[in-house]
Amino acid sequence: MEVGRLFALPRRRSPLARVTLRWEPGAPSERGVSAAKNGESTLALMGRALRHRNYRLFFAGQGTSLIGTWLTRVATSWLVYRLTHSAFLLGVVGFSTQIPTFLVAPIAGVLIDRWNRHRVLVMTQALAMLQSTLLAVFALTKTITVWHVLALGAFQGLINAFDTPARQAFVVEMVESREDLPNAIALNSSMVNSARLLGPSIAGVLIAAVGEGWCFAVDAASYLAVIASLLAMRLAAAPQPSREIRVLAQLREGFHYVATVVPIRSILLLLAFVSLTGVPYMVLMPVFAVRVLHGGPHTLGLLTASAGAGAILGVLWLASRRGVRGLGRVICWAGGAFGGGLVGFGLSRWLWLSVPAMVITGCGMMVQMAASNTLLQTLVEDSKRGRVMSFYTMAFFGTLPLGSLAAGVLGDRIGAPATVVGGGVATLVAVLLFARGLPRMRELARPILVRRGIIPEIAKGLGEAAELSQPPEG
Repeated sequence: MEVGRLFALPRRRSPLARVTLRWEPGAPSERGVSAAKNGESTLALMGRALRHRNYRLFFAGQGTSLIGTWLTRVATSWLVYRLTHSAFLLGVVGFSTQIPTFLVAPIAGVLIDRWNRHRVLVMTQALAMLQSTLLAVFALTKTITVWHVLALGAFQGLINAFDTPARQAFVVEMVESREDLPNAIALNSSMVNSARLLGPSIAGVLIAAVGEGWCFAVDAASYLAVIASLLAMRLAAAPQPSREIRVLAQLREGFHYVATVVPIRSILLLLAFVSLTGVPYMVLMPVFAVRVLHGGPHTLGLLTASAGAGAILGVLWLASRRGVRGLGRVICWAGGAFGGGLVGFGLSRWLWLSVPAMVITGCGMMVQMAASNTLLQTLVEDSKRGRVMSFYTMAFFGTLPLGSLAAGVLGDRIGAPATVVGGGVATLVAVLLFARGLPRMRELARPILVRRGIIPEIAKGLGEAAELSQPPEG
């Protein structure tokens, strides 16, 4: 395995790097590579993280809950558009839901590195259930207004500021074998997008039949599944993190770490820019469903489900990969597919063209996000995992409010199609800039991976070249 292929495929190798070429892919490493045995089927590779009991519980509970989450997302956007017929207010609602994540996530990451992540998740899921319950009560009693949606959306954004980085950082506690971590992250994305495929389709039927309120009610009930799965886990006693350092000092330390480790910084910057310019297309989906494609809630559900189907295809392919090698290149082509899909969707005026454009868009967006998440989780130090994942949350989810607000304003002024096309073009430019820096990122990532034992066979080869008397740890 060539660690140089993590971000790119350079032709030139140092003499020490050539030593690693003598390692045979079928030989086990110090940590074991059971998931990458030559005789293992692709299906087994795709589900190898499910061998861990705690992760199986989480996968089942969270998968059920996420279907409800997508019911609420689609129902909320449809409710706001039905009440106001305003693309601008769709953007405002998106802004109110996501801006708390942008503002609070950095501090939340520090606290997550100091607190028990399992308990944090139980609490955030309980609060999210309360939020959905309140939406359901207001909607079913027909007293709901846009102001209710704005306030409860802001409350959910505050919950997400803690929940998302805690959930991302908690993966390493559920999956004991580090070699299964990339697969677990890919399966997380497949879980999100399976729900994204099913949820909007169910939401379209429920909205047309009984209204938005029952979507919120089903979502509230679905949180019981993930709370039950968290409570059923058997976790080893985790070492208590030091609390001697002040919160603000830890925040500065985390920011300095992210800013100075070039591969981590570059990945986060690309995510932030794409989330600002590309991802906000989602808030304009009701406009496309009604004004551009002349449909209704079923059309909205179909478009959203098509993006989810593409995302599932992408992350299942990602889950079948044997390691992190070449993920930098994957980020580039996935980002390119995302930007190109947005351009095609914005230019389309026919449903039979818009659906495949959404499949490509969903595939590109989710593969880029999951590959970026995998590289970040691979490169980051354990003591800073919560803080780095909070910056990941801020980059991907936290910039969405600004993009959603801008998309709402531009959607009213120049139209939803032109707004989405512009976002796609900006995404393509950002991906090209990222691709130019891949060789440099590869060189800087190599010593991190060797030191952390992520690619143990590389460390072993370098050790032999230096004539060490014993192999390196781990």
